[in-house]
Amino acid sequence: MSKDTQLDLWEVFIQGKSGNPYVHAGSVHASDKKMAIQNARDIYTRRGEGTSIWVVPSNNITASNPHDADMLFEPSNDKIYRHPTFYVMPEGAKQI
Repeated sequence: MSKDTQLDLWEVFIQGKSGNPYVHAGSVHASDKKMAIQNARDIYTRRGEGTSIWVVPSNNITASNPHDADMLFEPSNDKIYRHPTFYVMPEGAKQI
């Protein structure tokens, strides 16, 4: 059995322009947060694509299980105001 010799894995999020949301760009290996930001900058923003970088240790990310999707994402049928089914759409309305 071989030992894993790679550095810690970090997830990289880039903000394209100030005020825009951060978007997952990929992953980098680094020994600490400073190195992770430097590696992320070198790999994902070589052409000035970003204004800010977030790095997060991959082992600190928790995700939902796809098998729990029904429980987590089913609509709340007891809150009818969340579903626009009780009024008539005005004719000619485009952005409602």
